[in-house]
Amino acid sequence: MVTFHVHAKVLALVLILFQPCLPFLHADTAGHHRGVHLQSQQAAALLQWKSTLQSSPSLDSWRQGTSPCSSNWTGIACDIVRRGNRKPLVVTTISLSNTGIDGRIGELNFSALPFLTYIDLSFNNLRGEIPLAITSLPALSHLDLHSNLLHGKIPSETGNMIHLRVLEISENNFTGRIPPSLGNLTTLLALVIHQSMLYGTIPEELGKLTSLKYLELSSSLLSGQVPESLGNLTNVRLLHLPENELSGPIPSSLGNLMNLIDIELGENYLTGGIPTSFANLTELEALILSDNQLIGSIPVTLTNLRSLTQLYAFSNLLSGALPPDFGNLTNLVALSLANNSFSGELPSHICKGGNLRLLHLTDNRFITGPIPRSIEKCTSLRSLSIGNNHITGDVSNLGPYPHLVIADLSRNNLHGHLSKTWSSSINLTELDASENMIAGSLPPELSNLGKLQLLILHSNNLTGSIPPELGDLHNLYKLNLSRNQLSGHIPPELGQMNSLQYIDISINKLVGSIPQELGSCTNLQSLVISHNSLSGDLPVTIGNIVNLQILLDLSDNKFTGSLPTQIGNLAMLEFLNLSHNQFSGSIPSSFGSMASLSTLDVSYNNLEGPIPMGRLLHNASTGWFLHNKGLCGNLSGLPICPSTRTMEYHKARSHSLVLAISIPVCIVIIFSTFSVLVFLHKRKRPQKATVTEIRDVLSVWNFDGKLAFEDITRATENFSDRCIIGSGGYGTVYKAQLQGGRLVAVKKLHPTEEEMSDDKRFLSEIEVLTKIRHRSIVKLYGFCSHPRYKFLVYDFIDRGKPSRYLGK
Repeated sequence: MVTFHVHAKVLALVLILFQPCLPFLHADTAGHHRGVHLQSQQAAALLQWKSTLQSSPSLDSWRQGTSPCSSNWTGIACDIVRRGNRKPLVVTTISLSNTGIDGRIGELNFSALPFLTYIDLSFNNLRGEIPLAITSLPALSHLDLHSNLLHGKIPSETGNMIHLRVLEISENNFTGRIPPSLGNLTTLLALVIHQSMLYGTIPEELGKLTSLKYLELSSSLLSGQVPESLGNLTNVRLLHLPENELSGPIPSSLGNLMNLIDIELGENYLTGGIPTSFANLTELEALILSDNQLIGSIPVTLTNLRSLTQLYAFSNLLSGALPPDFGNLTNLVALSLANNSFSGELPSHICKGGNLRLLHLTDNRFITGPIPRSIEKCTSLRSLSIGNNHITGDVSNLGPYPHLVIADLSRNNLHGHLSKTWSSSINLTELDASENMIAGSLPPELSNLGKLQLLILHSNNLTGSIPPELGDLHNLYKLNLSRNQLSGHIPPELGQMNSLQYIDISINKLVGSIPQELGSCTNLQSLVISHNSLSGDLPVTIGNIVNLQILLDLSDNKFTGSLPTQIGNLAMLEFLNLSHNQFSGSIPSSFGSMASLSTLDVSYNNLEGPIPMGRLLHNASTGWFLHNKGLCGNLSGLPICPSTRTMEYHKARSHSLVLAISIPVCIVIIFSTFSVLVFLHKRKRPQKATVTEIRDVLSVWNFDGKLAFEDITRATENFSDRCIIGSGGYGTVYKAQLQGGRLVAVKKLHPTEEEMSDDKRFLSEIEVLTKIRHRSIVKLYGFCSHPRYKFLVYDFIDRGKPSRYLGK
């Protein structure tokens, strides 16, 4: 019985040792029966799959009549399988990553490839679900399907692949839950499921994967708590669970992962504090806890993690003072604690190791103390962001920072001046020192920062002029110098900044006019120059800035002259503010074609005339046009334009004119016969009409004595206002007593272009009127047609108006 037991144990041991070879022995037996047909069957399976692919440019080497093992098929590798005394080659590897394959993975007959140990089909356009035939491959140890278009659920049969060491199925469209059966893959070294649509909790069974070194379950919809069982993965080196919907506290059991070098739990809903057990992670290099709801302070014991290079805990609810021993972290490269509620002073030796490249402490409550000297002289910095705190200190001592790319010092209590040292930061792309108490002038040496894209210095006490040298910043796209005490002119050199998109130099003491060169900044989207003392006419080149889209604000200056019609070219502009200036003339009609304009404020100017018609008026506010000289239009609160009244007046006048013409014509017809008879009678006694020409046309008909032009002008005292007895729409009537004592009424006509241009017609009509006699018509004695005067001489009626008698 003992011998039997010994032999049984030996047999069991042999079976255990040779268990990985059993699939090959089984396949060998099958291959023995099939003989040389094995390779042809594998080739047929691969060629059949190729024929179903929509695109397979890299598989041209897969040809009928060739062998995948002896003909160097792309992506195919073979190995020897022991078959008794024979060692045939069989396909063991399919490696076709990023080869442009487009088709369905399920079309490949994996059952015909039972010896596969390695499959890499990543970065292709494979579709469909994971075939169950893959889960039946007994020797498969590496399966990489990431970055495809696969969908469906992860088969629970995947847990049967007991030889699997790498499972990478990231960046697909998998849904459902993570199968708990994956906990059976005890030989698994890497489990990577990134960027999917998996939901549900992380299975506790994953805590059984004690061989695991890399666990990533990120960018999905996983919820619930982080399992305590993950603390059993003592061999894990990287634990990545970010960008999910995980909640609850961070398990203190994660402090058992002594080999951990990278833990990422950011962008979840984790609560509670940072576990003090993390102090045990002495190999830890990266701790990422950002974008959660963690509370409490940073454990002092974390400063013992001498291998730590990255600590990201921004956007949490952390508070308290920073551990003063941050200087112990001499290997620290990146420290980001922004958007929390930390208080107290900045650690004095935070850059002690000289390796710090990123320091982000914005949006906290640092309320005391200056900027530590270790930061002032931290030449390794690439990104310095300490904005929106209450940090004090003198910025004059900052730098040099030869490697600095981003500097955010905004919204603090910093003072001093910007030194020339900043010009040595030649890699700087963003400089924001706004909302401080920085004084002095802008260093012209800032023009050396050829890579600068943002220069934001608003809300300080800067004085002096804007350096013309800033025009050399050809990569600058945002310039904000508003709310300072800058004076002088706007440099024409700013027109050289062809990348500029945003300018705000408002609320300063700038004088002079807007340089026409500013119209060369054709990429501008927003231009704000309000609240200065700028004057003069607007340059017409402002209409060249056709990309102005957000805002053009020139309000509260002293601009004069008319508004350029070229402003109407700014078809993309949404807000236009020209208020509180001294513009005159009318609003150009071209403004009505500005289709994107939603606000047009021209109030407090000297503008007059109609407001432009267009889509803007549908939602226009009366306040945009108030306090001008005489703007009008079809808008509530504004007077109707005279053009509308004139149209009504001319319409009424046309009716009156018809009546005015009809009545005299009728009278002329009635008395025409009488006139002819008189003419025939009088031609027997010819009379001469005396016409005196003194360098002009003068005609006066005789009555009881001879009228002369000089007599008329004398009698009216050269048409003095004292002789006026009436006036009308067509002339002024004067009372005149001639030398013979006769009283006459002299009607001097108002000059009109029509009468001046047709003297012949005027004379012929007057001649007819002088010959008409009727009791209802006042007698016309004569007239005068002169370049200076046209007047008619009537009989004087001293008992009222002729209309009184005509009415009878």
